[in-house]
Amino acid sequence: MGKSLRIALLLLLLFFVAADQWLRHERSVDWDIPTWVALYPVNGDGSEASRRYIAALREAHFEPLQRFFEREAARHGLALSTPFIFKLADEVSTRPPQPPRNGSMLDVMLWSLKMRWWSWRNENYDGPTSMSLFLVYHEGEEGVPLEHSVGLQKGHTGIVNAFADPRDRGSNQVVIAHELLHLVGASDKYDMGDNLPQHPHGYAEPERRPLYPQRFAELMGGRIPISPERAEIPPRLAKVVIGESTAREIQWRSGG
Repeated sequence: MGKSLRIALLLLLLFFVAADQWLRHERSVDWDIPTWVALYPVNGDGSEASRRYIAALREAHFEPLQRFFEREAARHGLALSTPFIFKLADEVSTRPPQPPRNGSMLDVMLWSLKMRWWSWRNENYDGPTSMSLFLVYHEGEEGVPLEHSVGLQKGHTGIVNAFADPRDRGSNQVVIAHELLHLVGASDKYDMGDNLPQHPHGYAEPERRPLYPQRFAELMGGRIPISPERAEIPPRLAKVVIGESTAREIQWRSGG
C-alpha cells in the first residue's frame, strides 16, 4: 500500500510538472511577446575559480545574447524586435543530473525525466520566466573540452557546461545561444562523430565561392568551417548567424 501511494504521488507530481512545462511551451513559440529566460549559475567542479567567477557575474554580462537574437530576428524579418530577455538568477547549490554516456533509449528517457524534475525543484527566480538554463561552470584545463551541453525542448530547460574564465565569456555565450534554440525546436546541424558542420544547413554561407574558409558559424552548426576537415569554435557571437533552415525550425521564417 505504501509503495503504491508513493508511485501515485510521484505520477501526480510528474503530471503537474508536465502541465507547467506544456503551458510554458505554448507561451514561448508564438513570438508575439518576448520569452524570458532564467540563467542559473552552478559551480560544476567545486573549485575556487568557479566560485569567484560566479560571484562576479552580473546580468549585464549576458547583454550580448539579447543583442545577438535581436540582430538575427531583424535579419530574418521577425516582427518581434526582442525575442528573448535574459535574467540572471541566484546560484544553484546542487549540480544537475548529467546525461548518460552511450546510454540506451530508456536511459536517456529516465535521465530526461530526472532532469525536468530536478530543474523544476531548483528554479529559484521569482519572475515571469518561461525557460531555464543552468550554467555549470568549470575551471577547466587547457585543451581539454568540457562535457557536451544539452537542451530539452520538452521541459524548456537545459544544461550549459561553461568555462569559469572571463576570457571564455564570448564562446560560453555561443554555447548558451545554441542550447537555447534547442528549447524552441532547433536541431543540431553538425556531424556527431567529428563535430564538423553539415553542408548546407550547418553553414552560415553555404553558397559562398570559394566555399572555404567560411567567415561565420551557423549557430546550430556550432563551428566556423575552415576547410572540409577543419572547423573552429567561434570566439564570440559577432562571428555567428542563425541560418535559414534554423530560422524555419523555430518559426522565424515560414515553412518551418
